[in-house]
Amino acid sequence: MGKTRVLVEFGLGTSLRREDYTEAALRAIKDALWHNSVNMAELFGFPKEAMIIDAEIGVQQPDQVDTEALKAVFPYGQPNITVTQGGLDIEKSHIEGRTVIANAAIIVSFDMEPAQ
Repeated sequence: MGKTRVLVEFGLGTSLRREDYTEAALRAIKDALWHNSVNMAELFGFPKEAMIIDAEIGVQQPDQVDTEALKAVFPYGQPNITVTQGGLDIEKSHIEGRTVIANAAIIVSFDMEPAQ
């Protein structure tokens, strides 16, 4: 059997005041997940725990993201988190600091034979 992709979702999250890259990433993941009802496991007859979840997060400072905190947001499945250079840091014009913007791509797969 092979890893077969069945769903891709995208999200955006921000940290407006605290410059918290983990919080922005969490919000991006939640944006992708909470706008959808993923019924793929039931559709294919798998338990929800069989979902292979690959989450790619883009932020300007990847080393500032706590990947274990990101894994905890998934209610089920096997999450794998990759944090890469991306997103945006927007400097504030009237005070010191910046707004952090994170992007997330969530890919759901199952270990199964691809359709012919």
